[in-house]
Amino acid sequence: MEANDDNEVIQLSTEALAALQEFYQEQQVKASQVLNDHSFGSVEEDWQLSQFWYSDETALCLAKEAVAAAGKGGRIACISAPSVYQKLKELNTKDLSVFILEYDRRFSMYGDEFVFYDYNNPLKLPDTLEPHSFDVILADPPYLSEECLRKTSETIKYLKKGKIILCTGAVMEDRVAKFLGLKMCKFIPKHARNLSNEFRCYVNYKCGLDTECS
Repeated sequence: MEANDDNEVIQLSTEALAALQEFYQEQQVKASQVLNDHSFGSVEEDWQLSQFWYSDETALCLAKEAVAAAGKGGRIACISAPSVYQKLKELNTKDLSVFILEYDRRFSMYGDEFVFYDYNNPLKLPDTLEPHSFDVILADPPYLSEECLRKTSETIKYLKKGKIILCTGAVMEDRVAKFLGLKMCKFIPKHARNLSNEFRCYVNYKCGLDTECS
């Protein structure tokens, strides 16, 4: 009887240990999901799609500026700028509505906030994105070409209610002014990988980027 009792105790302890290990594994997975829900993780830059992620500091500066510009209950659209979208979600901006308009369907992981976007069809947008419904548009046209900027500008003008933050090459300054009436600010966006083209930021309002991030 003593042997049987001992065996029973050992077996129960093993089952309890297995259950405990399973519980800890589940908690680790949940914690990982919380940390990585809005992280790119294994989603790497696709140079064929002209993807170049911002540096962490630049993405955070742009995200904070978008939040300040949108105000409480505001709506922000990130056009071809997924690294800024990521930072916006990390800031836990629960009182804001944030959407990512992106050609790369890998980012559909973001659910209803993901909108497939092809700048070649600038106004092919879902009904949920109503005209002039976004307090802040933050855009980074994927190509340094007049055509890409012009078509992306059509999307911006359709969606914007007020403020625009646009990042593109310094060589596009005149075209940015022509299509959107934006002015270059002092803030200089930087990328995780250094680009040969000088990048600049353009806005249509008095923003805090020049004082907070320059």
